[in-house]
Amino acid sequence: MKLMRILPFARSLIDLAVKEGDIVVDATVGNGHDTLYLAERVGPSGHVFGFDIQAQAIENTTKRLREHRMEERVTLLQASHAELHTHIPSQYKGRITGAMFNLGYLPGGDKQIVTKPNSTIAAIEQLLEIIAPEGIIVLVIYHGHPEGAIERDALLQYVSTIDQQRAHVIRYEFMNQINHPPFIVAIEKR
Repeated sequence: MKLMRILPFARSLIDLAVKEGDIVVDATVGNGHDTLYLAERVGPSGHVFGFDIQAQAIENTTKRLREHRMEERVTLLQASHAELHTHIPSQYKGRITGAMFNLGYLPGGDKQIVTKPNSTIAAIEQLLEIIAPEGIIVLVIYHGHPEGAIERDALLQYVSTIDQQRAHVIRYEFMNQINHPPFIVAIEKR
């Protein structure tokens, strides 16, 4: 297959915006896969701010980072991504070059705890305020469960109204796959 699958494409977008020494956000750390990838991407002189409301996600991510000796590059916060503006120190605002979201529920966790459209939209709004020009926000939207479909619809409505003078917005998806495959919405700040 020549077309990139969803997760490699998400990372390729981040690769366009993020380099060693940069400041980035993992808005939904989950089991730490993207957090580790981001920590590797920013290198020893960069930093990752990772958010998740679940203690299990913070524990899983901490373990993954320790296994790879990357914990010093990451600040993990058991907090909603809707609160990122209050948790990211002011000296980093305007320097953030990338942010990743994997929406839905924690794989292997409680499927009743899911991301919600209001907090996700609030986080995107805050990121658009503090991200650097040409910074990229990547959302991987898992919508194969009832709450995911609600979040999908609200996010698509929201991102379609972002002023084109403020940001570019794209959608990347496989349209002919069964079982509600995840898709990407990416936002590049102008």
